[in-house]
Amino acid sequence: MIYRLIIFLILNFALIGSGSLLAGKGPRSEWHANLDKAPWTPPGWVFGLSWTVIMICFSVYLSYLWPSVENKKFLLGVLILQYVLNLAWNPTFFYYHQLVAGLFVISGLTIVVGFFLLYYWPILELKSLLILPYFIWLLIATSLNAYILIKN
Repeated sequence: MIYRLIIFLILNFALIGSGSLLAGKGPRSEWHANLDKAPWTPPGWVFGLSWTVIMICFSVYLSYLWPSVENKKFLLGVLILQYVLNLAWNPTFFYYHQLVAGLFVISGLTIVVGFFLLYYWPILELKSLLILPYFIWLLIATSLNAYILIKN
C-alpha cells in the first residue's frame, strides 16, 4: 500500500505542478485579475490548500482502488483521461484564455471524477468518499469557469 501511495502522490503532484507551469502567470496574471469573477470565488490561498488536500485524498483513493480492480486497463484509461483533462484545463483557461474550451475541459474532468466516485463505489464503498473532495471542488470550479464565461 505504501509504495502505491508514494507512486500516486508523485504522479498527482507532478500533474498539478505541470499544470501550474503550463498556466503561465495563471491567477496572478493581469488578464485574470481584470475578470468579473463569481461572488463565491474563494481567496487565492484556498486553491493551493484545496488542491493539496484533494491530491492526497485522491492518491489514497487510488492506492486502495488499484489492487481491488480486475480490469486495470480500463482503470488506467480512465485515470489517463483524468490526467489529460486536469492538465489541459490550466493552459486552456489561463494561458490561452479560452473560456468556452476551458468550460468543456473542466466539465469533462468533473464527469470523469464523478464516474470514479459512482462506478467504483461498489468496490471501495465508504473509501470512495476520499474522492468526494475532488468532485465537490470540481463542481465549484466548473461554476466559477461558467460564471466567468457568462460575465466576461
